Amino acid sequence: MKLALIQAPLVWEDVPQNTAFFLKQLNQIEPETDLVVLPEMFTSGFTMNPERVFMTMQDKFIEELQSRCKSLDFALTGSIVIKEGEQYYNRLFFIWPTGEFKTYDKRHLFSLAGEEKVYAPGKERLLVHYKGWNICPLVCYDLRFPAFARNVGEVYDLLLYVASWPDQRIYAWDSLLKARAIENMSYVVGVNRCGEDQNDNQYTGHSQVIDYMGQYVIAPQEGITIQYCTLDKAVQDKARNRFAFLKDADHIEVKEKER
Repeated sequence: MKLALIQAPLVWEDVPQNTAFFLKQLNQIEPETDLVVLPEMFTSGFTMNPERVFMTMQDKFIEELQSRCKSLDFALTGSIVIKEGEQYYNRLFFIWPTGEFKTYDKRHLFSLAGEEKVYAPGKERLLVHYKGWNICPLVCYDLRFPAFARNVGEVYDLLLYVASWPDQRIYAWDSLLKARAIENMSYVVGVNRCGEDQNDNQYTGHSQVIDYMGQYVIAPQEGITIQYCTLDKAVQDKARNRFAFLKDADHIEVKEKER
């Protein structure tokens, strides 16, 4: 499966400018790309002011993303701010080339920034099936909670994180992505933003792809970039069968917390 990782600066709470930028980037994606990965809250930056930037599930931009996936024949994932009823969500979309999509609401909300005060948490992990791959897409702070990502029963082949992870904790980003790959014997993709936000947080990016043994397929990248790689599921399956580490794992049930 051929991936495209789009690492870009986000204009603070400027939905028209961000959406125009990413639509332009999608038109430049190389042919035969299977999946395009965008950062967390790519239409706004990681804002605690959802009332300024939210979309609804009927928004024209979502229709435009569906249309681009159809016309350019790739799948796409990334998160945006969605309002549903009276609640706001940090919602990840996975859109197939058919235009169909599924969503995942960020489960672990970043209390250091007060995210849990303005957004509602998701409850269930999402697994999507695409071109023979089982993919588990998660969002940013989810990375710090390994039990939620545990690959019990080898249910996924690719673990994916979209993020707005600042430089002051970038070592944790690099380390935790590698840990998730090794402990789950899975390819791991991490796509982060770059640039600066309104809170003076700096982002160099460090978008990357790591294989099932913890080796870089794409080493951490800085600045504005589109990076490509091709992942081989058969090679990963062979390694899993040979080493069988996942078969020795504890079967841990993650129970829902009361909120």
